[in-house]
Amino acid sequence: MIQQHSMPAPEVLPLGQDGVLVRFAKQASFEATAACLAFQRVVEDANLPGLTDVVPSLISVLLQFDPARTDRAAVTAATSALLDGRDWLHDPLPAPKRCWHIPVAFGGQFGPQLTDFATVSGLSEDTIIAEAQETELRVLAIGFAPGQPYLGYLPEGWQVPRQSSLTPRVPAGAIATAIRQMVLFTSASTTGWRQIAETGFRPFLQERSESFLLRQGDAMRLHQVSHDAYRDLLKDNAEGLGGARCEVLS
Repeated sequence: MIQQHSMPAPEVLPLGQDGVLVRFAKQASFEATAACLAFQRVVEDANLPGLTDVVPSLISVLLQFDPARTDRAAVTAATSALLDGRDWLHDPLPAPKRCWHIPVAFGGQFGPQLTDFATVSGLSEDTIIAEAQETELRVLAIGFAPGQPYLGYLPEGWQVPRQSSLTPRVPAGAIATAIRQMVLFTSASTTGWRQIAETGFRPFLQERSESFLLRQGDAMRLHQVSHDAYRDLLKDNAEGLGGARCEVLS
């Protein structure tokens, strides 16, 4: 469950042979996620020598480095200096640099658990569809499957736990929800999240020239299309965009 609470000072921990982990909390919270995205931006702007990757999650940020160019002590010292003197608990979520606009078909065969989610949440189906479109989602983390984004956060009424049993299969492009988040599945999968919609947008497509399209911190807006319009979008979708477009903000 996503909670709102105070956080201890971030921990700087060794990870593997070429990693330093900055952990802001031991369980997911709005503050921890905002801190992760804010710290990711700070590290990327700092351009630390020898750093090869910066990977945020809901509670931590992994800094990977090239041992031939730097060492753990140097990365740890630089990381601690970046963390020092800043109130990460109250740091605002950094403004997105890009916003993806994604056509989505809700309900029916493309969102077979929309009615179930409405029953469990107490929201009407119309309210769910409206709030899903009104909320500027952010890519909070990417994982579980290649390029698969976890999106949030949705309004309080979406604070619904995962199902007690698993759905045997949702397709690639399924949009499912739980605990005020959404996940956009990049491949067919078993899940405990409820599928309320589907999109032709494929954040990961190995054969595409740019295999991974999303970055942590990206914004995303969902735009409802009719089921017939959605089927038309799927007819010519070799690039896996499904009618999506990326708006560059800064």
